Amino acid sequence: MIQAAYAVDADQVRVDPNKGQFQTVYGKALPPIGYVEMCAREPKECRALGGKAVHLALSPERWNLVYQVNTFVNGKIAPVSDDELYGKPEYWTFPTDAGDCEDYLLLKKRYLEGLGFPSEALLITVVLDEKQQGHAVLTVTTDKGDFVLDNRRNEVLRWNNTGYTYLKRQSPEDPRQWVSLTKKPPAHVGAVAAGAARK
Repeated sequence: MIQAAYAVDADQVRVDPNKGQFQTVYGKALPPIGYVEMCAREPKECRALGGKAVHLALSPERWNLVYQVNTFVNGKIAPVSDDELYGKPEYWTFPTDAGDCEDYLLLKKRYLEGLGFPSEALLITVVLDEKQQGHAVLTVTTDKGDFVLDNRRNEVLRWNNTGYTYLKRQSPEDPRQWVSLTKKPPAHVGAVAAGAARK
């Protein structure tokens, strides 16, 4: 599935002590409606496993797997909106050949779990992009910081190097519960899910 040719230099995971490596949680948040609907359709994908917050030890081998999965899925799936695919603004599912940002991250999460990554370290995250549009990414929580897998780029960046405004993400203790990543969320966001994927 994933080619060794995607391997990257382990030096990329060096910690910069002058930057905030970890996202800050400010309390509870409402989950995106698309996620709620997916959990109703496929409850096994959202079941709580009694976990707790994990900062995964990010070895060079694991870093390469993260990069490989991100690159592989970005190349495998074509960016198409839910409106085009399903005739509705939000429909979260595991893609086969096309999907939007939520679908990309669901597939990446599944692959990484299959490679032995704990689900508690793989958190669905809702952001505003540089144009203040809704978007979704996968956060990997590690001992070297929180890193982001994004369908818009193959490079895996630390969360605070993406240019995004972070709104909320899954709780590692219970994936059905969400937590806020901002003190005062933008008024127009509310419980809305992330928007369509764009490359």
